[in-house]
Amino acid sequence: MASEEKPPINVDYFEDLTGDIASCDDACREQIGDRIRKLREEKGLTLIDLSRLTGFDAAMLAEIESNAISPQLGTIIKLSKALDSALQRLLSGEGHKLYAVTRKDERRVVSRSSAARSARAAYTYMSLAPEVKGRHMEALLVELEAVPDEERSVHAGEEFIYVLEGQVLLHIGEERFELQPGDSVYYLSTTPHLLTALEGVAKVLAVIYSE
Repeated sequence: MASEEKPPINVDYFEDLTGDIASCDDACREQIGDRIRKLREEKGLTLIDLSRLTGFDAAMLAEIESNAISPQLGTIIKLSKALDSALQRLLSGEGHKLYAVTRKDERRVVSRSSAARSARAAYTYMSLAPEVKGRHMEALLVELEAVPDEERSVHAGEEFIYVLEGQVLLHIGEERFELQPGDSVYYLSTTPHLLTALEGVAKVLAVIYSE
């Protein structure tokens, strides 16, 4: 964030912890689309086959593979299950280390995705440990924007969310929660859920477990 800009909320306390989430160039989207296409072809599946396995429209899958659209996290998780692949292989690469220390200036954006009915980016995902191989958890710094969509995400796995900055709105099951910095939530991802900024922009630490 440029020094002359004023944040919409008082986030000075968290600035050293979170840093800035850099904008995502075409490469981070292309990697996901290319990985999905590569895995599908390795398994000898057509787009129609993948559509039947996931319930996603084949035309939408083609747009994802060609990087015309950026899939939301729930979509990526469903695709990873259908392709018998660990989430991390699609989202941030397979990894090759037994451990990883990620410095503040070494984080990289791995995906930006839009709301279901909007072209505007609603979620920016920055992987915090992409180098570790065979991992079942994905640690992400996520930037959320306020979106009007009410479409809930449902997928296998578990999620832990810790709010770093801003105000976060969580719809889960039949309940609605407003979360402040320092608040956290843990839930099974099979429970319908929607996470968004209440207003402006918010940042959360998300740890996602996927078998």
